[in-house]
Amino acid sequence: MSIDILVVDDQPMYRVGVSAIVNAHPGMSVIGEASNGREAIEQARTLWPDVILMDIRMPEMNGIDATRAITTAPFAHEPPPAVIMLTTFDLDDYVYEALRAGASGFLLKDSGGENLISAIHTVHDGDALLAPRITRRLIEHFVESSPGPLQPQTVFDDLTDREREVFEQMARGRSNLEISRALHVAEQTAKTHVSRVMTKLGLRDRVHAVVLAYETGLVRAGDLHATEQSATSRHLRHPGGQR
Repeated sequence: MSIDILVVDDQPMYRVGVSAIVNAHPGMSVIGEASNGREAIEQARTLWPDVILMDIRMPEMNGIDATRAITTAPFAHEPPPAVIMLTTFDLDDYVYEALRAGASGFLLKDSGGENLISAIHTVHDGDALLAPRITRRLIEHFVESSPGPLQPQTVFDDLTDREREVFEQMARGRSNLEISRALHVAEQTAKTHVSRVMTKLGLRDRVHAVVLAYETGLVRAGDLHATEQSATSRHLRHPGGQR
């Protein structure tokens, strides 16, 4: 089954280049292009792409607002398209807002064709991906700028005690195998718990689990430093890895 992709960027030559890379790869097809956020929303609603490659800074409507509209819209097909944000700047002010808006990936435009293809596969499989130059600074920025919990921990009330333990492991960037070892359960059991947690909390992927953990104060500054770097390098070595 082909992965249908929508390319959104205000630079025609960039759209042409990205489309050429994607269309040359077996199992992928660019089914539409858009030059701004408003066009992206219209195309998403009519073409039903699986993945959207979304520029951030565009005229008329930026990629953040477009992503928010697309990921929260009542689409006829569920789940809505996975969105990979593309930017030239590794310290873009919009990075964290992109994740809050529902983006499942964040990639620099100079990452290269091979990384782009891997990113598409990753988010299509339901996981998340962040450019290596961004991940650590993204988390540190949130820790430093957030004045405190933004959401009450009552969002976890529907979780069982075991599911809450699993969520805490997910929020520290641990894989299914690492969760199974930490909680002394089978890897398949850990995978089942992860799936249930994500469903109950309405999470798109593990990046958003980390976001929610910080927003509720469940994970605090320093908690992730011990595991974040190894988890990031593991994920980048195996971009389509465990979910």
